Amino acid sequence: MVSNHLLLEEPIRMASILEPSKSSFFPAMTKIVGTLGPRSRSVEVISGCLQAGMSVARFDFSWGDKDYHQETLENLRAAVKTTKKLCAVMLDTVGPELQVVNKSENAISLKADATVILTPDQGQEATSEVLPINFAGLSKAVKKGDTIFIGQYLFTGSETTSVWLEVDKVNGDDVVCVIKNTATLTGALFTLHASQIRIDLPTLTDKDKEVISTWGVQNKIDFLSLSYTRHAEDVREAREILSKLGDLSQTQIFAKIENVEGLTHFDEILQEADGIILSRGNLGIDLPPEKVFLFQKAAVNKCNMAGKPAVVTRVVDSMTDNLRPTRAEATDVANAVLDGTDAILLGAETLRGLYPVETISIVGKICAEAEKVFNQDLYFKKTVKYVGEPMTHLESIASSAVRAAIKVKASVIICFTSSGRAARLIAKYRPTMPVLSVVIPRLKTNQLKWSFSGAFEARQSLIVRGLFPMLADPRHPAESTNATNESVLKVALDHGKASGVIKSHDRVVVCQKVGDASVVKIIELED
Repeated sequence: MVSNHLLLEEPIRMASILEPSKSSFFPAMTKIVGTLGPRSRSVEVISGCLQAGMSVARFDFSWGDKDYHQETLENLRAAVKTTKKLCAVMLDTVGPELQVVNKSENAISLKADATVILTPDQGQEATSEVLPINFAGLSKAVKKGDTIFIGQYLFTGSETTSVWLEVDKVNGDDVVCVIKNTATLTGALFTLHASQIRIDLPTLTDKDKEVISTWGVQNKIDFLSLSYTRHAEDVREAREILSKLGDLSQTQIFAKIENVEGLTHFDEILQEADGIILSRGNLGIDLPPEKVFLFQKAAVNKCNMAGKPAVVTRVVDSMTDNLRPTRAEATDVANAVLDGTDAILLGAETLRGLYPVETISIVGKICAEAEKVFNQDLYFKKTVKYVGEPMTHLESIASSAVRAAIKVKASVIICFTSSGRAARLIAKYRPTMPVLSVVIPRLKTNQLKWSFSGAFEARQSLIVRGLFPMLADPRHPAESTNATNESVLKVALDHGKASGVIKSHDRVVVCQKVGDASVVKIIELED
């Protein structure tokens, strides 16, 4: 499978744009994270999502209890068995999220230019005049003229259920606001975002810690999405908690950048985190609209150079209710791919959207098309220059494997790994072909029982652009004293052939350990 790689900078026949895309076993190199909820929790729908290209399932604890999410996860496991598609699990924390408390769930009509009081007295009924909130310190954090946004949970911005408020005055613990637009709030859960205001609440709440130590441990979560990460210390605190919870010491932490405070401390957060989620919903409120693209491009580039996954959210909001994205949304997805993002995270679109499977399929197709015109040559040179010299041993091997694969037009790169680090480094250089990460399990013991490592490492590859993991037979070592590790290589090649990414006479680049040395070799397949 030699990729038909184009460059936008080069002349192309405009008519060629109309040629239908060729289907592939891997829908796209860019990964898709789907949020599972009311519209996407049955075995049938989850199976459709996996077949369409979802590789990470997000469980958002801003709503729903542990039993509800456990039932959804059991359905996910059944779907994985049925479809034979690997899927990682991401737990998304609530964090210091401000919410409007509407116990009656009655619709609340708000009229432009009228006033409404935000009160911490949760005993009050939510009405057009008074909105109870879950935070007693708002009156101390805001001042006259500040902007407050209230929207349906996972608001898309296009609903009539989103309202902008401007602080008029503070009256004790209450905040009196002027309503800037007419809207109707419906449902039980609305989030409140105070633009560019520091909220004095912990990043990990007691509820978050309890969910992680029970549901998270029980299900050996692959990723922790740390909502409202504002400082590197937030990531260190989360890692300290995970380190005391057995298997969760391997769980990767993705820092969710949701406000200006997180943006300001981005570099130090990136150093500590395993990956970054650019939460463009809340961040889009904190930032002026003309600055959002600039943050995205700068943040994704920093993640790329650090070799850490960048995940972009809020791309096809309109597909929550529509079968096709807007032209702007389709272009936005493509631009995220061209910027270098690893994964697209779908929220409302799959959680409560009418077309979860179709949304994943369309986003995957857009990503695949954008990948065809990604300027890999320019990206490769930029990355090598950033890394500098002398390179580390592993970095040199990874970049050499990618360079060789491109020069010989290899159909796939096969990388044998135990920790997954070598495969992630190869993916960092964004090869134009898939990287088959063959994870070799390692036997370990706590002196009471034997167990194999490898499952975490394989699933955690599912959020990295271009990486496609498979678990090898543990009887085959990652290192070999021979020039080739024939048995496990044959398994990997057979998997590639069955997937349709490897054909007769294709060239394949293999990266593996031979004794104490790391080797990059090129093999040409026979009939």
